[in-house]
Amino acid sequence: MPKLIYSLGVSLDGFVAGPNGEIDWSVPDEERHRFPQRADARAGRALCGRRLYETMVYWETADQDPSANEIVVEFAHIWQKLPKIVFSNTLEKVEGNTRLATDGIAEEVAKLKEQPGKDLAVGGAGLASTFTKLGLIDEYRLFVNPVVLGAGTPYFPALDERIDLELVETRTFASRVVYLRYRRV
Repeated sequence: MPKLIYSLGVSLDGFVAGPNGEIDWSVPDEERHRFPQRADARAGRALCGRRLYETMVYWETADQDPSANEIVVEFAHIWQKLPKIVFSNTLEKVEGNTRLATDGIAEEVAKLKEQPGKDLAVGGAGLASTFTKLGLIDEYRLFVNPVVLGAGTPYFPALDERIDLELVETRTFASRVVYLRYRRV
C-alpha cells in the first residue's frame, strides 16, 4: 500500500516560509537538491494544492530553456513524468501529466492508498496541513535549515491531538541542513 509522504524545507523554528512568504533561506545547493530529487523520481504521484501547482507549472517547460543547467533539466524531466493531482476549488484546467481532484480530500487519498503502486508525495504547507489534521500522512521528511525566522507559514498546523512519530533516518548535508525522516507510530 502506498504511503503518503510530506517533505519540505523548514526553519529551525518550524516554518516553511517567512512572514511575507519568502523562501530564499531554503534554496538548496546541488547536494541538497539531488537528494530529494531521487525521492521525487520514485514517487507514484504528487498531490498539490492550487498555489503550489501554479508555482510548479514552471517545471513543465523549464528543460526547454537553453540556459538551464543539468540539475534544472533533470528535475524538469522528473516533474513532467510524475503524475500529479491538484486539489482546488478554483482551477478549471491543469497542464501536463496532471488532473484535478474530483472527490473530497479524504476520499481521494483513500482511493489512491488502496491502489497498488508507489508512494504519494504531498507538496505545499496548506494541503499538507489539511492532510495532517485528517491523519492521512504516513511519513514526515523535514530538511531543517540553520535559520530562525520567528514567524511565517508553519510546517505543522495547530492540532487537537498529538502525533507520535518514530525517527527512521537522518542525514547532515555540507550546507548544514539536517534531514529528518519520521514515520507515524
